[in-house]
Amino acid sequence: MATYITLANYTAQGIANIKESPGRLDDAREKLAALGVTIKDFYLTMGEYDILAIVEAPDNRAAATALIALGAQGNVSTTTMAALTESEFRELVSNMP
Repeated sequence: MATYITLANYTAQGIANIKESPGRLDDAREKLAALGVTIKDFYLTMGEYDILAIVEAPDNRAAATALIALGAQGNVSTTTMAALTESEFRELVSNMP
């Protein structure tokens, strides 16, 4: 599984309906699971972004499909980065010439 870090901000629609946000998160977990995508961790943050999520997906295509579907609901806008775990980092560095 590939790991992704997703940073999100509530849209005007999302913040106007903030009390529905926990239910939307539960719904997103279910729908993303059907695509093989898992929200491993979720954080409400303060600062430039409202949300930070650690997501696992089989590949970039599954991650992109899931995040586009999430954004299409209109409650959040996202920025996503592919991430390597510590063990993947260590393996990568150990295999360098």
